[in-house]
Amino acid sequence: MITTHIGELAALGVAIVWTITALAFEYASNLVGSLNVNLIRLPFALIFLTVFNFFTRNYALPIDANNHQWIWLSISGIVGFVIGDLFLFKSFMLIGSRFSMLIMTLVPPLTAIIGRIFLSEKLTILSFFGMCLTIAGILLAVNSHKNKDSKKFSTGSLKGMLFAIGGVIGQSSGLVLSKIGMGTYNAFAASQIRIMAGIIGFIGVILVLGRINYIMPTFKNKEGMKGILVGSFFGPFIGVSLSLFSIQHSKNTGVASTIMAIVPILIILPSVYLFKQKITKAEIVGAFLSILGIALFFI
Repeated sequence: MITTHIGELAALGVAIVWTITALAFEYASNLVGSLNVNLIRLPFALIFLTVFNFFTRNYALPIDANNHQWIWLSISGIVGFVIGDLFLFKSFMLIGSRFSMLIMTLVPPLTAIIGRIFLSEKLTILSFFGMCLTIAGILLAVNSHKNKDSKKFSTGSLKGMLFAIGGVIGQSSGLVLSKIGMGTYNAFAASQIRIMAGIIGFIGVILVLGRINYIMPTFKNKEGMKGILVGSFFGPFIGVSLSLFSIQHSKNTGVASTIMAIVPILIILPSVYLFKQKITKAEIVGAFLSILGIALFFI
């Protein structure tokens, strides 16, 4: 059971650590800005990965990767980290995390479509129903009640939605490109290549936008840096590496992506504790549907 579904179990682990990441990065973005969070988190993650790979693989850097892996994983890093995440973080600020995550439920089906086209992956009927149930549960939970994000949506809805859709395309494409480039290569080393490419890409963005002077003050914001540090550990280091391991060992990238997408379900309880939010009946039903949908992947 565990061996057969190790990719899907890894995807569940991704969703858990990404729940922590979402809370940490949203907190940090409100303090220091999304662009600063996006750039600074990657060098932190690279340090974590370098130390981890040195002790586990005896390679501090992925010097054992071939040209195919370097090229495709680098492209994946630019598409996923720079384009996808930059758009997603910006949408958080314009329309809030709730509406952004509502649109991000398009990631699994789009990933499945891209995987079908470029990887010839097929969904079983059971997996298809599992995906539909899980996404339905996420949609129900995310849209269950109105909060402060409603005001954000009314003031910057169109622009925010376009940024969120850009995030959808970036994340879906990034996953499929990673699977194409990675093959059987070590997932943590592959993540290291993607992050290196992401750092270079963000440096280019910073230089083009002329925002270099806005980066340094971020390091003086202790609370913002705490959020970035925590998010970097659980996100780009553990979460992204586990996500690569997941798609590497899952028969279908769309299934793995669906399980990873349940962050809005997992974030319900922490939100109650941290932000004193009330759990609605729709959220309970949505959580039940998502759990039922994920269970179908393991049958």
